[in-house]
Amino acid sequence: MATQILPQTSPTGQSSTMNPASAKRHEPTVREIIEAAQSAPAPVRGAVACTLTTAVLLWGSFTPLDWGWLGWIALSPMILLVRLERPTRFMYSVLYASGLVWSLATLQWMRLGDPAMYFAWAALAVYVAMYFPVCVAISRGAVHRFGLPMLVTVPIVWTGLEYLRATLMTGFAWYFVGHTQYAWPEMIQVSDLVGAYGVSFVVMLTATCVSGLVPLSWLERLKLFPPVEVPAEFAHLPADEIVVQNSSRAEFRRPWLNVGITLTVVAAAVVYGVVRRSQADFKPGPRVALIQGNFPTSLKHSKDEYATIFRYHDALTGMAVQHQPDLIVWPETMFRWPLQIVEPGVQEAQLLSMAPPFDRTEQIRWVDSWTDPAVRTKLREMSERANAAMMIGIDTWVAGHDTMKAYNSSVLVTPQSGIENRYDKMHRVLYGEYTPLKEELPFLASLSPLGDSGGLERGESAKVFRYGGWNFSPIICFEDTVPHLVRSIADKADASGQRIDVFVNQTNDGWFVHSMKDGSSQGSSELNQHLITASFRAVETRTPLVRAVNTGISAVIDGDGVLTEPDVFINGDAETREESISTMRDPATGELRKSLNAALVTDVPLDSRSSFYVAHGDWFAQGCCVATLFFAFVCPFRRRHEA
Repeated sequence: MATQILPQTSPTGQSSTMNPASAKRHEPTVREIIEAAQSAPAPVRGAVACTLTTAVLLWGSFTPLDWGWLGWIALSPMILLVRLERPTRFMYSVLYASGLVWSLATLQWMRLGDPAMYFAWAALAVYVAMYFPVCVAISRGAVHRFGLPMLVTVPIVWTGLEYLRATLMTGFAWYFVGHTQYAWPEMIQVSDLVGAYGVSFVVMLTATCVSGLVPLSWLERLKLFPPVEVPAEFAHLPADEIVVQNSSRAEFRRPWLNVGITLTVVAAAVVYGVVRRSQADFKPGPRVALIQGNFPTSLKHSKDEYATIFRYHDALTGMAVQHQPDLIVWPETMFRWPLQIVEPGVQEAQLLSMAPPFDRTEQIRWVDSWTDPAVRTKLREMSERANAAMMIGIDTWVAGHDTMKAYNSSVLVTPQSGIENRYDKMHRVLYGEYTPLKEELPFLASLSPLGDSGGLERGESAKVFRYGGWNFSPIICFEDTVPHLVRSIADKADASGQRIDVFVNQTNDGWFVHSMKDGSSQGSSELNQHLITASFRAVETRTPLVRAVNTGISAVIDGDGVLTEPDVFINGDAETREESISTMRDPATGELRKSLNAALVTDVPLDSRSSFYVAHGDWFAQGCCVATLFFAFVCPFRRRHEA
């Protein structure tokens, strides 16, 4: 730090020089030296360097690069800004800008769903970027106004904000920093205690410790401290002493104690993971066939595609049947003809009043379709032919007395009874399946791919599908990324004495694929990240999770959050039968296969372990959130803590 020496000025305006004796009598305190600093903050370039470095490292720690080891240090450059007593020039602005760079780059797959989704992509990126400056601001308040140790404060605040992000406005529980560690099974086992939030806390604890070990001289080289102008009578003080005094609040006190605490927490998490994994005694459960079509889509399919989509899924089902599955699962809405239900007492005239603006003949056909048993009959025939139960992703239309409601559903079909049960999706995708405030702000409809349509209704409750002595719980689309939703489903099932044996996720990730020049498609990083996020639900609930996903990645995940290689992987795009039986990973690259027609058949490994997280919920994350909100509201009114 360059220290400028200012001449002492007398009341008459003439400069004067004090003798050493006088200087000694006026020896400045540390506070006087700091108060002598010029009012202008440090330049912005140091904050830019720190925040952009965090944005790049954090992007690299997630898919598509998937360098999870970067997650341990990705946020360390940003945390350096928490150490500073005084913010740099435009510090919070560059924090937000760098967060926006990261969120736009990371969430770019959203734009692939539909041209209208560019707005949703931008809106979500703008929202997520906000958490970066908020985290630094609240952490700085707790450290510099309450005098709390940074090693504790930053992980608590970050974890509390992750919980807020997962719950506010239907929630967005993707890209938790703890998700970067999915490939280290021992580390993520703490999720059955405190959810994925616990993994994020441990990672942030480490990143904070690393940040604290950065020498003050490095912060000085980054120009993170403001220049100090020292009056002439203090010139006898060494410049280095001035620097140390001015930056004393940025010092990471007792560094080796903090390193010891961090290593102890990381080691405890790993030891817990080793112990919990050793307690697993997986037993073969139901034999499941997961059907994976490969149909890039927007939110709506052309009716011309219905028959083609059905033929592919039916053919893959036929290939899987020879391996004798107990349950066959089709992805979300891949049976394209809707299940139509008329509520009791609804008259034909009421149905006609709800008909789309067809000509008269088409309207009559539309009314007749509500009593046509063709869909139910076809579903039962499919189940009978396969001699297995089927879980089918389908649209459901329910005609009431005043209006028609549409649902995104999963139906259980058995050879004995046909459709036995139905689950309607509860967690709808914002702008993808419903438009909030559409009545109050009509222009929002034009920014959604739904347009003026009513979108989907919310399902009322979770369902347990029972077949062959096993309990299956369907969760549709992004529901497997919502920790509190899946946890509540498991908890209610336990309370009713119907413990869930298998979670079944039915998803259409065909929205998020790149269209290639040759007409083919290539899956984006969303497909991988969706699978990674879902794997934490298996650990949190100690319940295996199977996923049937249009375009992929279909998978079986055991109670440790580990992908299991299926007994049979059928490549539906293979040209010969010999090529059709393979593995779920490409031998040449080691990457999971996606963007192909396929079927996976395997016995699901049942897990008998219990979950503290299911029994007690988000107590840890909620505690962090309460502390975060307390700091956010109280710190602005609290005087700066004296070191």
